[in-house]
Amino acid sequence: MNERTSNRIFDTVNVILITLFVLVCLAPFFHIIAISLSSNRAVTSGAVTLWPVELDLHAYRSVLSDMSMIHSLGFTVFLTVLSTLLCMAMTIAAAYPLTHTKLKGRKIFMLIIVITMFFSGGIIPEYILVKNLHLLNTVWALVLPGLVSPFYLIILISFFNGIPKSLVEAAEIDGASLIGSLVKIILPLSLPVLATLSLFYAVGRWNGFQDTLLYITKTELYPLQLKLYQLVQNNMVSDLTRNEGPRNVAATPESLKAASVIFATVPILIVYPWLQRYFVSGVMLGAVKG
Repeated sequence: MNERTSNRIFDTVNVILITLFVLVCLAPFFHIIAISLSSNRAVTSGAVTLWPVELDLHAYRSVLSDMSMIHSLGFTVFLTVLSTLLCMAMTIAAAYPLTHTKLKGRKIFMLIIVITMFFSGGIIPEYILVKNLHLLNTVWALVLPGLVSPFYLIILISFFNGIPKSLVEAAEIDGASLIGSLVKIILPLSLPVLATLSLFYAVGRWNGFQDTLLYITKTELYPLQLKLYQLVQNNMVSDLTRNEGPRNVAATPESLKAASVIFATVPILIVYPWLQRYFVSGVMLGAVKG
């Protein structure tokens, strides 16, 4: 067997394996879509797999007519954009000084950052801190506690260190300040990693709901993920109280839950194609450099 034939066999096997892997990853998503488009009778009877049975758009009509879901969508978009912008601003502001070897206490700062990756103060101290700062039932309770991720910060520091120092030195010779070098040299060359980290921050904030459970009681500050959590909890309570007579809680139809999941997932999926080019290159560069 010559080398060309062996390479062709190798490529064919890789394509088959990757295709199977992609299908396995997409199967749950297609299943949820099928459930959301099927009648509740077909869903409860277990007839739905990867294709809708008894096509029914009632679940989507219910979701789109629910103003609380629409409000939660708008608030989640606002919260995600605000959180991503502030997180990236703080991460850049922390990473850039730590790339300068002349910074006093640089190693101590880096040690403290690394320690926070393995140890945290805990949920209770964090709640007490947020409460004492009078941030409960405010947007800032969902933004400030996770303003900087140590892991993403280290990735950005690694990328900044990989940029040739000669470019920055040339800018400084031309009279650029440290801020000028950051804005005109460092950031334009760092678009791939900045887009990647922005996507990570955005997805993390979009999918987050645990902090809302702890810090938020106002319904107008409920994000989409908390609404989904409430749907699931409502169904669990219904199962537990099914035999308790008039205290029964009506179970949320499976098709309605599936439609809500799709409603909450599609907006963040739309962002991926716009950032895919930067995402791939940013991940590779951030993993190799440093």
